[in-house]
Amino acid sequence: MACCEGKKDYKSTANVTVRDEGKLASILSKYEGKKGSLISILQDVQEYYNYLPIDALDYIAKETGIKPAKIHGVATFYTQFRLKPVGENLIMLCQGTACHVNGSKTIEEAINEELKIKDGETTEDNLFTLINVACLGCCSLSPVMMINDETYGKLTPEKTKSIIREIKDKQQIKGA
Repeated sequence: MACCEGKKDYKSTANVTVRDEGKLASILSKYEGKKGSLISILQDVQEYYNYLPIDALDYIAKETGIKPAKIHGVATFYTQFRLKPVGENLIMLCQGTACHVNGSKTIEEAINEELKIKDGETTEDNLFTLINVACLGCCSLSPVMMINDETYGKLTPEKTKSIIREIKDKQQIKGA
């Protein structure tokens, strides 16, 4: 069957390292016996890796007995989950109605111009990833973006570029 790429036993495909197994086992033990905790498990795993590696999903399936298709379905249904690594700074740019009306597309163009990336892409130095999101729930600050846990509102293209440059400068100072 095409869904399993010819692999009959998904358990044998997991390639989680010993170090990772310990961390993953620790995460799973937090939720042992708690029904309906798959989303929480995936959130914790994503926090550890910064995304959801397929090997980790296979490991979760093996250890919890949840079917891999169900885990993959949850991981791909919710926009909060990522199956690819992201840059050190995740830019979530709101494209909701208020942000759209107040110029989110010009903000996106400013980010595209400054970082040379488009929606869903990561800079070559892995410093920034841009993701457009449906709504950040900060309509009174529109147009708005979040970079990691920091919210930036009332954006203009110039202000956006300035914020990005400031973060780049801080990163260079840290790296020096």
